[in-house]
Amino acid sequence: MSIETDTPETAGGDDPVKSLATELGTAIADTPEYRRFEEAKSAVQNDEEAQARISEFEQLRQEFAMARQAGKADQETMEKVQAAQQDLHSLSVMQEYVEAQDELQARLETLNEAISDGLVVDFGGEAGGCCHD
Repeated sequence: MSIETDTPETAGGDDPVKSLATELGTAIADTPEYRRFEEAKSAVQNDEEAQARISEFEQLRQEFAMARQAGKADQETMEKVQAAQQDLHSLSVMQEYVEAQDELQARLETLNEAISDGLVVDFGGEAGGCCHD
């Protein structure tokens, strides 16, 4: 019995679909939407105030999740998480990031639809899954 496996170096060497997928990835990375998202992401990563608010929000969210899991979550804790999220999203750098992310997501959904047109399934929604009704 023999099992053939491709190594990363040899996988898809003559596979035109893989080549097209690689080209698509490169083309997506060159879109204005992707570049805007990467710039916005970098701006958030380099903004000390944004990073401090992200840390605060993540800490509160984690505390709320643990309290909820223990059956001890309350309205006040949830409101603190929501307030921290609103505080975070009030920063202009975060507003730009969210807008850029939404714009990129819309562009990727359009591309998903274009790919799915040639398939029987919704490529993005069904690829990798099984047993869907």
